[in-house]
Amino acid sequence: MAVIDHLSLYFVQAPLPAPFSPAWVPGPPRRTLQFYLVRLRTDEGVEGWSAFPAVGRERAGMGDWIANLLLGIDPTDNDLVRERIGVMAVQGVHNGWLEPACWDIAGRMAGRPVCELLGGRAEPVILYASSGEVMEPAARIDEAWQRHEEGFRTLKIRVHDFDEAVDIAQVQAVARAMEGRMRIAVDCNQAFRLTHLAPAPRWDIARARRFADACAEVGVAWIEEPLHMSRFEDMAALTAHSTRVPIAGGELHTAGLPELRHMVERGCYHIFQPDAVWTGGITDTVEVARLCREHGRGFTPHTWSNGFGFGVNLQVLLASGFANEHPFEYPLSPPGWTAAVRDVVLATPWRHERGVLHPPDAPGLGMSVDEDALARFGRCFFSADRVSRHWMPEVLRD
Repeated sequence: MAVIDHLSLYFVQAPLPAPFSPAWVPGPPRRTLQFYLVRLRTDEGVEGWSAFPAVGRERAGMGDWIANLLLGIDPTDNDLVRERIGVMAVQGVHNGWLEPACWDIAGRMAGRPVCELLGGRAEPVILYASSGEVMEPAARIDEAWQRHEEGFRTLKIRVHDFDEAVDIAQVQAVARAMEGRMRIAVDCNQAFRLTHLAPAPRWDIARARRFADACAEVGVAWIEEPLHMSRFEDMAALTAHSTRVPIAGGELHTAGLPELRHMVERGCYHIFQPDAVWTGGITDTVEVARLCREHGRGFTPHTWSNGFGFGVNLQVLLASGFANEHPFEYPLSPPGWTAAVRDVVLATPWRHERGVLHPPDAPGLGMSVDEDALARFGRCFFSADRVSRHWMPEVLRD
């Protein structure tokens, strides 16, 4: 039996090619991509990787905890892996993003993609382009034409104005301009509020209903996160109200499977979009897909994080049985957010061909790391094996 013999934790920070102002974080633009990266290695030398977004250096001291829980266990014993990760959740730290690294090892040991281990298969996936910034209607229409020329047939745009008329005008202008050529979806980013840098609008169900009705007039493909993630009754009521345009969401429910099961059973959304690095890992997120099928709901994972998060959720989609029932998210918001920076330490970036992605048939999660890029943009701040530990906080200092 192979066991986890070594782990390394990295803080990765790469400059963006241009300032980027994500709709969900009002205030000054971002200038870097930041994430934590874990490398697990068995006593037989098989490696597994996963990553999670970083605000700053908030997880710099978690190495000992992870080492205590994961070193020496069988990475293919998924129940045990999830139990150990759950110990951290009891203390208020959600680290479900570590579980995909163990699935990566399991797939590499078996010589098969993770999706196949879960009963799925690698197949071409239709993508939608997921823009990240709020724009004026004219600029948004130009963006839509650019994505159309690149082969995408669906574009998700962002709205985040205090005046609902401004939001409605943008969506309707773009949808009418692209009618018959490209479908437009819209993300309202109301599921959580990041207002520590600047204020942001707070929607109620009345505004969400008016917005849904206005979107229905122009054939919007779906509306994402129009209400706060804790308002289950209002979400279910809005979903029941919106019969002409689907309501979607579910990406950041860190309580994971129990919370999402409740939401599926309650009918909070037409389309569920959990992200496995936030919502408990691959196993629980595939189970959410099964529940969606059972209850007649749609499913397509969220992927806005980094190239590792994209790859993890691609395997979830391919294992879910929902591939191509709804398009899969492809974050793309140039000039600030490009495929090159999103996938900065991957040996092979996630490229599309005319809006279609052809998944690799490589074992595990299908990703490999560019060690030179990791050395350039990443710094190892903790490493451990079963007999020694090295904590290096000085590499995280300015």
